[in-house]
Amino acid sequence: MPQDPLYNKNDRNGRPRTNEDGSPAPKKGPRFSIYWIYIIILAVMLGFQFLDPFKGGTKTVSQERFLEILKVGDVNEYTVVSNRNEVRVSLKPSAVEKYQKELGDVISRSRSEGPHFTFKIVSGDSFKDDMRKFYADNPAIKDIGKVDTESDWLGKSVSFLLPILFFIALWILMMRKMGGAGGGAGGPGGIFNIGKSKATLFDKGTRVNITFADVAGLDEAKVEVMEIVDFLRNPKKYTALGGKIPKGALLVGPPGTGKTLLAKAMAGEAQVPFFSLSGSDFVEMFVGVGASRVRDLFKQAREKAPCIIFIDEIDAIGRARGKNQMMSNDERESTLNQLLVEMDGFGTDTGIIVLAATNRPDVLDTALLRPGRFDRQISIDKPDLKGREAIFKVHLKPIKISDTLDIHKLAEQTPGFAGADIANVCNEAALIAARKDKASVDMQDFQDAVDRVIGGLEKKNKIISPEEKKIIAYHEAGHAICGWYLEHAYPLLKVTIVPRGTAALGYAQYTPKEQYLYNTDQLTDQICMTLGGRASEEIFFNKISTGAQNDLQQITRTAYAMVSVYGMNELVGNVSFYDPQQENGFTKPYSEETSKLIDQEVRKMIEDAYVRTKQLLSEKREQVAKLAEALLEKEVLFQSDVEALIGKRPFEEKKALTEEDPISGDQGEISAGVPPYDSDVTNQSI
Repeated sequence: MPQDPLYNKNDRNGRPRTNEDGSPAPKKGPRFSIYWIYIIILAVMLGFQFLDPFKGGTKTVSQERFLEILKVGDVNEYTVVSNRNEVRVSLKPSAVEKYQKELGDVISRSRSEGPHFTFKIVSGDSFKDDMRKFYADNPAIKDIGKVDTESDWLGKSVSFLLPILFFIALWILMMRKMGGAGGGAGGPGGIFNIGKSKATLFDKGTRVNITFADVAGLDEAKVEVMEIVDFLRNPKKYTALGGKIPKGALLVGPPGTGKTLLAKAMAGEAQVPFFSLSGSDFVEMFVGVGASRVRDLFKQAREKAPCIIFIDEIDAIGRARGKNQMMSNDERESTLNQLLVEMDGFGTDTGIIVLAATNRPDVLDTALLRPGRFDRQISIDKPDLKGREAIFKVHLKPIKISDTLDIHKLAEQTPGFAGADIANVCNEAALIAARKDKASVDMQDFQDAVDRVIGGLEKKNKIISPEEKKIIAYHEAGHAICGWYLEHAYPLLKVTIVPRGTAALGYAQYTPKEQYLYNTDQLTDQICMTLGGRASEEIFFNKISTGAQNDLQQITRTAYAMVSVYGMNELVGNVSFYDPQQENGFTKPYSEETSKLIDQEVRKMIEDAYVRTKQLLSEKREQVAKLAEALLEKEVLFQSDVEALIGKRPFEEKKALTEEDPISGDQGEISAGVPPYDSDVTNQSI
């Protein structure tokens, strides 16, 4: 049977119970449940129904044996129970000892007056006929029989109550199923508590292992969230001059940058109650449940005030209302309305700060973002070089690394990686080293891990024909040479024709420059470098392949962004048609003629870049061939290998790396999609 959740070893949130001093609480046994009473009553009733209570003091005999005993005069009386088709026989007290051996231990358990024997009959009428014949044959024997009926109230009661008890048990089972693992219908997850908040409370007695020491690369954000905690600890410090404590803060940033990790560290460091839940915890199939859970959450928070409420992935309930009436969700909107009222309504209490995280701030309702609700937006971007180095140090603590490992170089080779990506790289490197039976993880293991994260698992057994392999080599060599001789292209780090992942047959890896603004020349050089693979195929084979699919996707996005977003075209002019408030990010406030002009200018821009790329590769034809042949021989070439083959890059390389641009990866020969960490210039705003 289920244990009462209050007497389980864990609390309602699944955490081990502790005493006030933080020590583990003693494990308590289950409290007696009312379900046991139901089972006992049911068992007793079934026992009375199917086990005759009178049979415990009688011995079953045959009708012939009964007639023998009756003939010798040892029967005191017998009773015919007509409704049971049964005869019960009582012996004379003086004859009991005579039949002691036959009765066995029945004597000690029966009354002295009986009944002592019992036997079944076909029917009362047939037994009367038998006895009438017996008395006629034995006229000296007196008729000592009588007829009786026995009330069957117990059987009727059982037949009436059993279906009722069955449906009660079925109803309880259904309520438990609907309540999930939280217990019965009245338990933490039961049907009667469906409107209760699912927030997890981290209070003084609860320990969270994550601290700010585990959060690296987010120094500014850590200062902001610690200030929020300080607001609740020392409110007079901030209100002495007439200021007001902020109502809420919104953590905004790309996926994997550490928003939830920062909230966990905040729960571990804070000395105030901390409620944590996800935006999807408010969503339910029943109308009104979400709003009820919001009310219950803030009711609990007011009892614990001052405190912090953290809502992860708030865009699940905070999406803008009324933009698409056909797809509107009244339940979600009522939940959002209740949240708006609780955060800054007519009777709002102080002492509660709401912290939320999302990677889609553009879809949130404007009423949620106004001052008085989420007063602050804390931006958590992808880490820069210094941040990546600090994150590597955190994730390398539990790993046995080689003394020759250069963490700074690792940070340089992973621009655009978020904290989750760096954690994945460290874990993959440790697995690769263990697969090779190494005593420690060295630089080569980390480089292999970076390659695996970017391009996928290496496909050593993938069979590629020599003709295709040659096309891939010249394709990648075209990218590498363009990046080598174009001033504003990214410096080459490595080029390979080893197949990886599900579609990548080769890729070139670059180290982007540290910058936030891009001019026309820089973007044009990036387009030319991306077109280098297609141009190289046309120059050396007089035909093109499907391997440039990913390249064409990149340059199309970049070119359309230059013309329609950044205003980098003379004919279209200084206009931008990008609107972050729209669902798809773009509006069309222009005529068909303007649309046609944009298409023409994009095609002209790409065509001019392609002509320029072909001209450059034609001039450097010898270097492309030399690099392609080296790739066919070694399969992987690093920057030092390229320098040994064609000389140093003619342009000065900057060691600083961008914190927004990721490593550019190019797939060769029938690419199926955009690889991870592909440069996406259209997503960078000035």
